[in-house]
Amino acid sequence: MLSVAMMAALAAGVQGDTWRDDIAWRGAQAHMSTTSDGHFTLTGPFGKRDIAVQRMRAETASPMFDGLFAMAQDELAQDSVTAINDPAFDHGQPIPCTCFVTGVKWPYVWTRDLSYSIDLGLWKFDPQRARNGLNFKLSDVRDPARQQGLYVMQDTGSGGSWPISTDRVAWFLGAQHLLDDKAFADNVYRALNDTLTQDRQYAFDADMGLYRGETSFLDWREQTYPAWTADNVVFIAQSFALSTNVLHYQSLQLASRLAKAHGDSAKVKRYEEQAAALKAAINAHFWRKDRGMYMSYIDGDGTPYDTYDLLGTALAITSGVAEGEAAHIALANYPTWPAGSPVIWPERADQPVYHNRAIWPFVSAYALRAARVVNDPARIAHELRSIMRGAAIAGSNMENYELATQSTHVDEGKLSGPVVDSPRQLWSVAAYLDMVSEGVFGLAPDGWIEPKLPVSLVPMLFGERDSISLTMPDRTITLRRPHALQGDLLVADTTKQHGTETVVTLKVIDVSVIPLRTEAPLYAPAAPDAPSIEKDNRGWRVEADGKVVLYADGQRVGRIDGSTYIAQGAQPPCVSVTRVDEHGIESLHSPTVCGGEPVAIGDGWPRSWTAPVSGRYRITLRYENNHGPINTGVTAAVKMLVAHCGDTTPQRVPIVMPHSMGEQSSTYGVITANAGAVCRFELEQGFNMSDLSHFAHYTGGKGGSEGPLNDARIGDLIIMPAAGAP
Repeated sequence: MLSVAMMAALAAGVQGDTWRDDIAWRGAQAHMSTTSDGHFTLTGPFGKRDIAVQRMRAETASPMFDGLFAMAQDELAQDSVTAINDPAFDHGQPIPCTCFVTGVKWPYVWTRDLSYSIDLGLWKFDPQRARNGLNFKLSDVRDPARQQGLYVMQDTGSGGSWPISTDRVAWFLGAQHLLDDKAFADNVYRALNDTLTQDRQYAFDADMGLYRGETSFLDWREQTYPAWTADNVVFIAQSFALSTNVLHYQSLQLASRLAKAHGDSAKVKRYEEQAAALKAAINAHFWRKDRGMYMSYIDGDGTPYDTYDLLGTALAITSGVAEGEAAHIALANYPTWPAGSPVIWPERADQPVYHNRAIWPFVSAYALRAARVVNDPARIAHELRSIMRGAAIAGSNMENYELATQSTHVDEGKLSGPVVDSPRQLWSVAAYLDMVSEGVFGLAPDGWIEPKLPVSLVPMLFGERDSISLTMPDRTITLRRPHALQGDLLVADTTKQHGTETVVTLKVIDVSVIPLRTEAPLYAPAAPDAPSIEKDNRGWRVEADGKVVLYADGQRVGRIDGSTYIAQGAQPPCVSVTRVDEHGIESLHSPTVCGGEPVAIGDGWPRSWTAPVSGRYRITLRYENNHGPINTGVTAAVKMLVAHCGDTTPQRVPIVMPHSMGEQSSTYGVITANAGAVCRFELEQGFNMSDLSHFAHYTGGKGGSEGPLNDARIGDLIIMPAAGAP
């Protein structure tokens, strides 16, 4: 629990500072001065920055708050360009695009960065530029002989991109705000139908009811996934991520709304049913009751991982996937530090600072939104101050900060970082703008004014003033404080309209204040080596290195010391182990090992096999895909394995073969077969990002300007019994 002193410090700022002209932090100080005509000057460790008059203006008791709002607008103007470039596209030559760039070090348009930025309010500030950028990330299919469609692009990434990474549907978070343009809205609806259909075909697991793929934005695998994924990302392709599934849920909801607008009742019903089922599956599989938190990701067989991320948690709350008490508890149990909230928890002791041990302002903005949903004044104030402090001390809306110091760089040898940190990062700029317009003044996406201001922020924002205001090109919002401040949260009491000015008189309400969680340990323990498993006359003997927690076929067996037996069941088990530290925090899992002897079938296609007993069987391919490095590219090999078992309906299993370092196993699928049934397997061509016309401009690797490439050297077909009833 927080001490009284710590609660006071977090509520009022460092050392009780009201943060009007100055912010002091760990020996550094930033100062904001202003002139009568609206110019600001920010000085700090970075030097001096002059900020010109901007078209939008915040007027509060804090020149620091107001000046940083002006600085965010200035940086948005600098991020507004007419051409973009990246070394991996068109050989680095300028590409015309009247759109937003991602930041100083990222002068290109990336799907997730742009989409989250637009959702964080950029659609209000420059809708046409926002639409242009989103349109840039849509593509049709290169080969006219292939099935056509309009698709959102998954950028270059882990193992050769989609469907190892599947968070391209974040695009619809931004697009949903810009549907007043009919041509754009028509593209959104078409892309929504085509993209969701494709993801359903290649990334959806009917047994789990979830979409496979990497955590959204947390795409540097060594930082957040087990160390053994550094050279093999098949686990990531097979796994399920909270954030990516919530994004699919939101996309399905949008699809239902747009189908209704188009009068397509069949699609409305289908999308509504899929969204409801997905919401139920997310809550069933990701909620970890013993932690009171939503896990960041789980294994392909449902094995729980004791790891959490703030973006996934916040999106679960703001989307409505997390409801009621679960939403309150999930946010309250997510740990924070005096400088702000980490994007992952627990941290990795062997990794440098980037996603690991870091604060990302755009994620803090989503956490602030989540705190508004659950009426958590302590969290609202904490995330707001974190966003402000970072921008003030750094002199720019930086990409990220180290967790403990909120510095843009700490020197710790091989653990130094942040490894990359760009000024005026677009989604960090959007985070500050959103923190002001929605986080303080309550301007919701639907145009309603719904302020939820912690009483602890009154000294900074109001001082001795009776009101504060936000002036935008088309409207002014004025908030009037009440005379008495007994309570926790300021909300709207009365709202009056005077021309283009909306005047909201606030009132104070009491809410159930949950203290910020600041006592959590920083690091998780290191993962153990893989166990061994052998069968003898007593069953399946599992041996591990010391005291570990054993998991089998997606379920927690319990703690063991060195070895144990798993009772002999109908199918050989697949097992992994974790370590637990003195705080009860589990490590990430060891690699999984399976008992039994798999059947290997080779020599061309089609291939045949006779099922020895009735049951479920796991199917995978041995393969080699050397078409790109592990961390990037667009040439993940994607196929559809079709199993004809007896006279039953053919079973279709997507197989993903990411970029590899030598031969390894692909993702697996599960089929059912009756005893004695002869199964004939065929392999059909699938789809990958290199099939999209946009990637004809890709010059950073294979599958680009030289043409689509969706291929791998395929070896044996591996069949082994799978857990679960047929």
